[in-house]
Parts: sequence; C-alpha cells; structure tokens
Amino acid sequence: MKLRNVMCLWAVALFTIQAVRAQQEAQSNPPPDARYKVDVLIVVGHPDDDVEVAPYLAQLIEEQHKRAAVVYATRGNSGGNAAGPEQASALADVREMEARHSLASYGITDAWFLHGSDTPGGDVLRSLEAWGHGQALEEVVRLVRITRPEVILTWLPNYVVGENHEDHQGAGVLATEAFDLAGNPLVFPEQVTAPRDRLNISNYGEGLRPWQPKKIYYFSDAIHFEFFKGRGPEYPTSAISRSRKIAYSQIAAEAWSHYKTQNDFTDVQLKEFTEGPVRLIWGKSLVGGSPTGDVFGGIAPSPIGYVAPAGYQKPPAQVSFELGGPWAFYRAFWRAHNIEHLADLYAPEAQVDPKQSLWVPLLIRNDTKSPKQVTVQAVLPKGWRQKPDAKAFEIAPNDDFPIQLTVVPAEWDKNTWQTLTWVAKSDGQEIGTVKLRVDVVGNGLPQ
Repeated sequence: MKLRNVMCLWAVALFTIQAVRAQQEAQSNPPPDARYKVDVLIVVGHPDDDVEVAPYLAQLIEEQHKRAAVVYATRGNSGGNAAGPEQASALADVREMEARHSLASYGITDAWFLHGSDTPGGDVLRSLEAWGHGQALEEVVRLVRITRPEVILTWLPNYVVGENHEDHQGAGVLATEAFDLAGNPLVFPEQVTAPRDRLNISNYGEGLRPWQPKKIYYFSDAIHFEFFKGRGPEYPTSAISRSRKIAYSQIAAEAWSHYKTQNDFTDVQLKEFTEGPVRLIWGKSLVGGSPTGDVFGGIAPSPIGYVAPAGYQKPPAQVSFELGGPWAFYRAFWRAHNIEHLADLYAPEAQVDPKQSLWVPLLIRNDTKSPKQVTVQAVLPKGWRQKPDAKAFEIAPNDDFPIQLTVVPAEWDKNTWQTLTWVAKSDGQEIGTVKLRVDVVGNGLPQ
C-alpha cells in the first residue's frame, strides 16, 4: 500500500513537471512578467543622473500610471563625496543606496547597476573602452529584453559644451545600440535561447524573448538650450501633484536631496535645476508621430516586430578630412542608427580653460587605391597656438591618418566663444574644412 502511494506521488510529480515544460514550450512569446515590465526605461551613466528627468517621470508615474525603471552604467565609484570620507568602491556602495532611496521617493522601485567604472573626462571612447563596450552592451540588451520598455530615455550621444561627461555620452550610445539590437534574435542569442530545463541548473539559454522598443528620446546637460527648440517635446515642471500637493519640481528636488554625496548645489542652483522644463530630443519612433508630440503618442500596448537599423556603411572612394576622435565616431554612429538629424543640432564644439590646452583630433581618410599627399592649414584666432604646426602628410591607399593637435588659447579670450578652422588640400583641390567652436571658460571636465 505504501509503495502504491509513493508511486502515485511520483506519477503526479512527473505529470506536473511535464505539464510545466509543455506549457513553457507552448508559450513561444509569453506575456511580460508584471514584476518588471516597464513603460519607460531610463539609461544613464551615474547615480543621480536620473534627476535630470525626475519631474517628468514623477508626473508620468502619478498621473498616467506608467511604470519606469533605471539602468546605471556605473555605480559612481570615482565621483566626489560631499557627505563623508567614503571613496572608490565604498563610495559606489553609498551612491547605489542613495539612488534606490531617491527613486523610491517618486515611485520607481526597479534599478540595475552595471559594472562600468566612473570615468573623469569628456571623451566617450574612453568610457566605452573602460567599460568593455561589448560586455556593457550585452547587459543593456538583456535588461531591455527583461523589462520590455515601450520608450527609452537616455543621455544625448554627442559631444557638447556643458558637463559633457563621457559616461553620460556612453550611456546614450549603449541605449541607442540596445534599442536597435534587442529585437534581433541573432544578437546575444544565448539570451533568447530557451533553457534546457528551467527547473534545473546548468542552463546555457536565458529564456528571454527579443524585444523592439518603439521610441527613443534624449536629454542633455548642455549649457545652452537653443538647439532643443522644435527637436522634441518639452514638459513644464510646475504642475501640482494631486497626492502630495506640491509641484513636480519640488518632488524632483526632494529626490535630489537623497544624493547627499553629490548634493553640493546651493538652494538657488537647485531651484533653477529642478524648476526648468524637462527638454527632450526626439531620437526616433518606429510607430510614427511628430518629433514634438507626446512621448507616448501613438504607442499601442501590442508589441511590434524587429526593425533593422541602417548599419555601418563603407565610405565612398575619395579623400576626406574631418574632425577625428569622438566626433568621427558619432558621425558614423548616427548614420548607422538612423539618427543623422543629431548632426544638425549644433556645430561641433568644445570647452577649454584659458590657462590650459585643448586637444583637437583631426582625421584624413584616403579611401582610394592611390597614395595621396595632403596639406593642412590652420586658421586660428589671434594669439592662439597649435602643436604640431601644419604640414604635408603622406597618406597610404585605403588608410586613415589621425592627427593629434594641441591648441593653446589666448588668455584674453576668456569667457568668449572662438572658432578654430583647418583647411585640407590634396592635388591642388580642397578636400575638406573643419570648424570647431570653442568656449573659453575656467571650468568644465577635462577632455
């Protein structure tokens, strides 16, 4: 009798396991898990970056009942600490705690922190190198597939005069790439492979599904705002929260107050920061709509299919001259991801302390089958100097030739904008002109 009971229990258990497996196989595209499905995913560089759009998010959450989550590319291990002695990994632990408390204060409970190190400058290529670009991208794609957002908000992937942190730019690059790759089952295929046995260990497949977000928008920490006009929606922060009876700008200020390690703003600066409108730049929409229309305009709850981006294209067979470094990276990046309109936001710009030097990378491309001689001539404001001096360069066939310049400003140009120009010629013909607007000011991040 006991043996019969045991056999019956084993039969029931086996039937249950088989039923679970059959159900798992039958659901080729199961609905998202309500525990972490979100409407909007914010991808940023550091704990506290989320405050840039906190007034808008707080209003979305309260008035439209949207769900939001945040991905931080770093844990802020290299920032300053206005509250205590903690630094390095200890500071990262503190800043992660601050971020979770801040987000919870206006209704966000889900946050993920990647393994990137907080880097100190303004060159996005340094961040991507330090983070391990491929590994970081894999993590962001995974989180897009887990959370299945309709919309992604992130930092503007561009070099801009402002705080211009390379980690901000890097977060924008990763978010844009993930937007275009998470729906492709050939990208990180182990993520979308069914596990051999989800009730057991040692599974290669992660059991996720491809997911195509529908819209992506950017925000920026630029010190000038004219390029936002007509480029995306703008949301005032003065509306009053029905539940808390205060303006959403004040909710954002309270959220910011949790970041005590970074909270070295004066009351006047904090007021200006939180009470200004939340300005967004339209990246792209796969569901139509106007660039200045509402973020969630045209979005239906049903998923959409994968939409492939343009991808990186072979350059034409010519000799060309352009800004190198991060500027060259972005030109190719924008074209590859169908966001070429970002190139029209503002002319290339940089910032330099009048007592220091400015790094200017130039790039000569020879995409022909013949060697070329190229001369470069600088046209600089009075009193400005560059090293090395302009000269002739021999460029091999099908080769890229980077030129690294150091430019020293004239001290009397402090607190002005100046334009630097370089003209390149080959075979007696002009092949390109590079112009760089420079803000000569005694602050800002190092390049």
